[in-house]
This record gives sequence, structure tokens and C-alpha cells, in this order.
Amino acid sequence: MEKTTSTNDWLTLTGAGFLALPSASPKLGNSTQAVHGGRVENPYHSITEPLVSTATYTFENTQTINEYMRQKLWGEPLDRSEYGRYGNPTITAAEARLAALEGAQEAVLFASGMQAISTLLLSLLSAGDHLIITENLYRKTRQFCTATLPKYGITCSVVPMNDRQALTAAIRPNTRLLFSESPTNPHNRLLDIEQFVEVARQHHLLTVVDSTFATPFNLRPLEWGVDVVVHSATKYLAGHNDLLAGVVAGRHELIAGLREFQGVVGAISDAYIASLLIRGLKTLGLRIARHNENARQIAEYLAAHPAVERVWYPSLPSHPDYAIGLRQYKGFGGVVSFTVKGDAQRTARVLDALQIPLLAVSLGGCESLVSQPAVISYYELSRQERRALGIEDNLIRYSVGIEDADDLIADLEQALRQV
Repeated sequence: MEKTTSTNDWLTLTGAGFLALPSASPKLGNSTQAVHGGRVENPYHSITEPLVSTATYTFENTQTINEYMRQKLWGEPLDRSEYGRYGNPTITAAEARLAALEGAQEAVLFASGMQAISTLLLSLLSAGDHLIITENLYRKTRQFCTATLPKYGITCSVVPMNDRQALTAAIRPNTRLLFSESPTNPHNRLLDIEQFVEVARQHHLLTVVDSTFATPFNLRPLEWGVDVVVHSATKYLAGHNDLLAGVVAGRHELIAGLREFQGVVGAISDAYIASLLIRGLKTLGLRIARHNENARQIAEYLAAHPAVERVWYPSLPSHPDYAIGLRQYKGFGGVVSFTVKGDAQRTARVLDALQIPLLAVSLGGCESLVSQPAVISYYELSRQERRALGIEDNLIRYSVGIEDADDLIADLEQALRQV
């Protein structure tokens, strides 16, 4: 006899968002996880998770309210929620799939990647605490850690990537957390995760890694002992340049406090965004394979081009973290950064001559995008400040899409004749 699932049963599994999220078998491949991970039955028997668009939930009577509040007070598993800020079935379905992909016990969805990072750090750190970040972080992450957190009495130190001596020397008695990003934006530096985790464990520190550029298909930081992984789900996870979202994943005891904090500050996503993200995740494996291969071919082409000074892509032996990549990473994503021979004006001519990639920020979508970081992401900084961060006037960040590699390379060939 076919098993039926009532609405209350479905809410028990996915509505409240306080339960340990279900995940697919860890023996399954990543693409299978992306399609089926965290899947639960729903009352409509639909293939796609239902879009539940609601701000609040009803109760049958006052007795059910009292029972619900008693369970909530004592931290018992909840079979429902009372308000949209504390849980939504569609959002929790997306969280379940994200947790399965990362091999995490639980995941929390946010309205953007920066909201995920800022809410996580504010939930883990208190006035008087200290954290350490590595160089080459996404600029807004670094700004939040070095300029915003000090306003709340939280101090921050910045250390070079993979410099064990500098990392160890920066640890203080009040250090609580190490934060890094891998690959980094825009130079594709790779974190030696094994070393990073070893130092953290020696000093009893939490570790957080932003794995947006890698995705779970190229790197799963939790498998290397990292405590928490974050993503801008806007990028590869969603994959279509049509939504903003962020995710934090890790073990239950860490994520439970974050989820409670999320409900207090209201840093939530919404059901429609969650449904779009679930749709995007189903093709993640196909897209990442194409991003990886296209970017590799383009990086090799650019490295041999006489008009190009330097290419930053980890599959190239010239990359400073090439050896780390061979040991710890399965692929390197779709971002290729490179400098052309010439000044800012010549670089702009190359960008304007490109016919396939669109001139825009962001990355991870089906369309190739290209930008000149010095004149958009870092425009307000002085040239000296930009150069201190490795942002040269002739730097181009190419977010390679899923078009045909031959077409992208031919387009680059004609554009580089402008230099």
C-alpha cells in the first residue's frame, strides 16, 4: 500500500527548520546529491518542492499553541513553526539539499552571501574577541572584519595566505576564529586547508572557509576538518544570475545557535528564492564540469599569448598554489584572472572588444562575464591602495560561463589584438 504523507507530516520534516536536516547517503555522488539530497515526501506528491508562500501559520486551538510553546521552551523537536521568520518548508527543503551537498549536518539559508558571513561572525563572536583572516579575501568580507566588527569590540588580524608562521604568531589569548576563502577573489589563491585546520586545532580555534569559488564539487572543506563552510549561493549554486542568497553549513551544535540568532535579527531568505535555488542546484554538477573545463582551456590559451603578462588559475604550474591544488582540490571553477600588457586604457579596449562575455560583476552563471576590478570593484580606492591588494590597472577578471570554449577563445583572440 502506498504511503501517504499528511501536511503535518511534511511540516514535521521541513517546516520549522529546527530539526536536524535530512541528507542523502554520503556514498552517493555529488550530482546525485544535488538532485536528490535532502528530499522528503510532500503532501502533493510533486517532483519539485512546493513553493509555500506564507508569513504565518495557523493553530487548531489553544491547546496546540500551548503544546507547541512547551516544546519550543524545552528545546524539543518541533513539528511546525508559528511565524515565517522562524521557518518555511521551501526554505528548509533548500537547506536540506545544501547540507547534503556539503556533507553537513545542517545548513541555514540567508538573503545574500555577505548576510551569511556577517550574521555567522556576529553570532560566534562577542566584544573582546579576536579573529584572524587571510589576505586576498573578497573585499567586502575583509571590510566587514577589519572595519565593521571593531565597532562592536571585535578585533581582527590579517595574515598572508598559507604562511603558517604568520598565522601562528597572530594568535592571541582572545582569538576565537580563523576565517579564509578558497579559491580567493580575484587571484584564485588556494588555502592549504590541511595546514589551516591543524593550526586551529592546536589552539582550539573555530575555522570558517568561504568556498563560493570552489563549490562542493571542487572542494568540501568540512571533509578536511573545517568547522563551518559558507557560500554566496548567488553564484555557482544558483547558477543563473537571477537571485541573491547565502548559505552557512556545519555541524548541528554550531548551526543551531546561528539559526536562533537569525530569527532574532531577521536575516532570512524567502520561499521563492529558495525554490529557484533548488532548481539551480539540480544542474550544478553539469555546470561545474563545464566551468572547470572551459576555464582550464582559456587559462592555458592566455598563458601562451604574447599580449598577456600573467594568468591566475590554479591548474597552471605557474600558479603559486599549484601543488596545493593537486593535493586537495578536484577542480578550480570558472574564474580566470589575468593581466594584459599595457595600461588601464589598453585593458579597457580589450574589454570593449570582447563580443561574447557581458561586461558585469559577479560570477558563476551560465553567461560569461568580464570586468576590470580596478575601475569597478575597487574604484574608490587610490591606485596605491589597490596595488597593495594586488589589484593592478591591467587586471581582468573573466568569469567563464558554459558557452563553447572554442568560441570564447576565438573571441579573446580578436580582442587581444587591441593590445
